[in-house]
Amino acid sequence: MFTFLNVPVAGAFHLIVPIIAVLHPLFGGVCVAVAVVLFTCAVRLLLLPLARAAVRGERARAVLAPRIATLRARHKNDPQRLQREVATLQQESGLSMFAGCLPMLAQAPFFTIMYRLFTSPTVAGHPNTLLAGSMFGVPLNQHLLATMHGPAGFVFLVLLAALGVVATLSMRWQAATVTVDPPPGARLMRYLAYFPLLVAAILPLVGGIYLLTSTTWTVVERKLLHRPG
Repeated sequence: MFTFLNVPVAGAFHLIVPIIAVLHPLFGGVCVAVAVVLFTCAVRLLLLPLARAAVRGERARAVLAPRIATLRARHKNDPQRLQREVATLQQESGLSMFAGCLPMLAQAPFFTIMYRLFTSPTVAGHPNTLLAGSMFGVPLNQHLLATMHGPAGFVFLVLLAALGVVATLSMRWQAATVTVDPPPGARLMRYLAYFPLLVAAILPLVGGIYLLTSTTWTVVERKLLHRPG
């Protein structure tokens, strides 16, 4: 299982180890955690074109909102006709309902590689030295469920609290930028901002660091890309 990831995992390992060596004089024991943050930022920068496409899709939906509202009023007693008409309108406009999900979905391979880097005992047949990485004395491959007290528990608590703050900011921002005629399930999608919080509770510490960096990037990115003009 995941054999096809061995090559990219080995490549990522040989790329990140020299970076950690450079970071160590500056950040000491947290240099591996800093490298994870930089890795996450590099991934999000790589996926910036997809984020821009998602924003264009949101703006297109805002433009189509009045026409969709008209269709709903016209065909309110014929749901099947309404569905066809809305689908036709979206197709003619070139609007994809999944464009907003592309940045998140495209991260999956990178996240999987990062996860393998910090859970595999060996990489390319050699001992995985990244497993020695820690943040404030807590191993990066440590799980919350394995340590609910002491310094490790505090580190996880701070991480989860930070994720909660970022999720709340994200949800409030989405509510403030809602379109005139929001798509079905828009309210549920806003609450999915808290999903990384639940995932981080069961992932190793390194996974939580990745999620916190990525979700923070998302909030800042949306603010910048949605600026007028």
